[in-house]
Amino acid sequence: MTLLAFIVAIVILVVFHELGHYWVARLCNVKVLRFSLGFGKVIYSKRFASGETEWVVSMIPLGGYVKMLDEREGEVLTEELPRAFNRQSVLKRMAIVVAGPVANLLLAIVFYWALFIYGVPGVKPILGAVPQQTAAASAQLRAQETIISINGQATPSWQEVRWMLLDLVLQHSEASLELKTAEGVSVFRVLEMNGLSASDLDGDFLKKLGLQPYQPPISPVIDKLIEGGAAQRAGLQANDKILRVNDQAIAVWDDFVEVVRGNPSVALKLEVERAGRGLALTVTPDVVNDADKKIGRIGAAPKINRADYEALLTEVHYPPLVALSEATKKTWETSVVSLKMMWKMVLGEVSLKNLSGPITIADYAGQSAQIGFGAYISFLALISISLGVLNLLPIPLLDGGHLLYYAVELLKGSPVSDRLWEVGQNVGIALLVTMMAFALYNDISRLILG
Repeated sequence: MTLLAFIVAIVILVVFHELGHYWVARLCNVKVLRFSLGFGKVIYSKRFASGETEWVVSMIPLGGYVKMLDEREGEVLTEELPRAFNRQSVLKRMAIVVAGPVANLLLAIVFYWALFIYGVPGVKPILGAVPQQTAAASAQLRAQETIISINGQATPSWQEVRWMLLDLVLQHSEASLELKTAEGVSVFRVLEMNGLSASDLDGDFLKKLGLQPYQPPISPVIDKLIEGGAAQRAGLQANDKILRVNDQAIAVWDDFVEVVRGNPSVALKLEVERAGRGLALTVTPDVVNDADKKIGRIGAAPKINRADYEALLTEVHYPPLVALSEATKKTWETSVVSLKMMWKMVLGEVSLKNLSGPITIADYAGQSAQIGFGAYISFLALISISLGVLNLLPIPLLDGGHLLYYAVELLKGSPVSDRLWEVGQNVGIALLVTMMAFALYNDISRLILG
């Protein structure tokens, strides 16, 4: 599933990117010699009877290219010189180059548009317990308050809360929150976020702020037991209600979990209610390793009232025209946040651990595909934006680097020298190889360390 989802994602995103270059090149009457999905050795090629373009699939699937007629890359017949890329005006060349990233951004808009019409599932932004000595506690936020808006923008789900706060964190700005209490009263709070460090953005920065989704309390009633686990060996059964552990009253399932985790290999005396009758049992938690720490586990899962959790779910959808506006807005905001993150990495204010490579992308592709079609489309939209934004960076070898050269040519009235072009390409290769090395290192670290 992961491999298939990754291949489909790469094919869709690369094909649309290169089709952007191809379509605009054809509009500018530039001859396209080859359209390749992938790099390296050609493993399949096709040329249509009336076409002049060779359509190929190459061995390395991590990208693609469009090869156009160009005097710098080979001899061009005199009658075809007007159709050579290098003979086009600067504005036409810029249009052809920028068309690839723009195609990715337009594709993201289409994906988000379809999602917003169909409906995007999410979790209502209801606050869970607010830990002391956090920014949320300082802002006097309370459990079971619902975040209605941030700086005047509606927040229908936790996903929107996360994106808006991430943008504000990168700006070292505060957030003006409109909330609704559990009693239905509207209140306003100001959340200060300038206390976060670069390392805080490596993980769940919302948790660092003291923000976490509300979870309904779970009764300490057993639902399922692992075969041969400590709970089953102790005689516990489904529907047993845990009343006390070592004379300590148990109100919710988390209380029970806390005691069990903190007592590996220690015999615990349980008071249990079974079918209306009291029962005394003794269970000794098995020892397991969790992040280099020994904890206790008995192999029991609680009975969950699904209706309580389903009440926390929401679905965000809009009429077609509004959905198009929201999709465009979403694509723009995501692009801006991506650029800010990259710039903060350059400044050292955000860790390079946030870079991800093909292994992580493949992992997320598989996870989103298993969640459902909507999650996978959302993943494709996000990666399409990342691909578009990355290619617009002014790094030689990328589309943005070519745009930089052409902008200089437009200003000075003549092309940059071949020597400068060559130096720039070498610098671009070095930067991209370095960035890929960091990304792959992060990928492998995530695989090994979780």
